Amino acid sequence: MRLLFDECVPRKVKFLFADGGHECETVRDAGFSGKENGELLALAEEHFDVLVTIDKNIRYQQNMTGRNIAILIIRPASNDLDDIRPHIPNALVALQSLKPGQIFEVGILG
Repeated sequence: MRLLFDECVPRKVKFLFADGGHECETVRDAGFSGKENGELLALAEEHFDVLVTIDKNIRYQQNMTGRNIAILIIRPASNDLDDIRPHIPNALVALQSLKPGQIFEVGILG
């Protein structure tokens, strides 16, 4: 699966997903730095299957109807790599069934 990592996600997180067999790029790698979420999704869905973010509010800011990309939200205690790492196994499982237009969250909910 082709994954794009939002700017709010630490760069090293992409390697944890790459170890799971996914093609991974950061927003910066893809040349999408500084794009707002709506524009970012429009650009990303042409090249990627999933946007991985820790922005829990993206769910309320974007209409995913008809989108050719899914969003995976990781909800760690902080954006520190050590707080994100425990959620990677659940995120990898979620990717197996994630479909375009869906938003799925793993981690601390509520």
